[in-house]
Amino acid sequence: MKTYEERFAALEAVQAIRTLKHRYMLECDNGYKPEKLGLMFAQDAIWENSQVFGRHEGRHAIESFFARVSSQIVFAAHLALNDIIDVEGDTATGQWRMVMPCTIMEDGKSVSRWILGDYEEVYVRQNGVWLFQNVNFFMNFNTPVDESWVGTEMLRPR
Repeated sequence: MKTYEERFAALEAVQAIRTLKHRYMLECDNGYKPEKLGLMFAQDAIWENSQVFGRHEGRHAIESFFARVSSQIVFAAHLALNDIIDVEGDTATGQWRMVMPCTIMEDGKSVSRWILGDYEEVYVRQNGVWLFQNVNFFMNFNTPVDESWVGTEMLRPR
């Protein structure tokens, strides 16, 4: 059985990871500034969405990805929900649900969309700071706001 100190340290770690995730979401909503987002990732981190955005390995590649995506997603409100975080020493795993109303540029036109997806993440504590080690985003659907998502192809069926 874990000691009170170990249990308290795990609670502090969970809160620090939640704060990291919320800061990440806010920076995405504020224009995907790569210089701020990059600092949230370990040097050898991976950010991946195999359905649309690809795989980006290393902090520099992740920063370059965010610099590009800011011209594609011109408005976003990332809403992170239903977190499950498990801490084991200086590493942790997390699962999140994300709902995102957004505006995406498609063929030179602004299109309002709803995106629903899941994050599966690995975190690492380096020098006392929690960072993203692996971010996997799985898009469940991506549908225009003026259409119903009923009948929308599920990109990640359950």
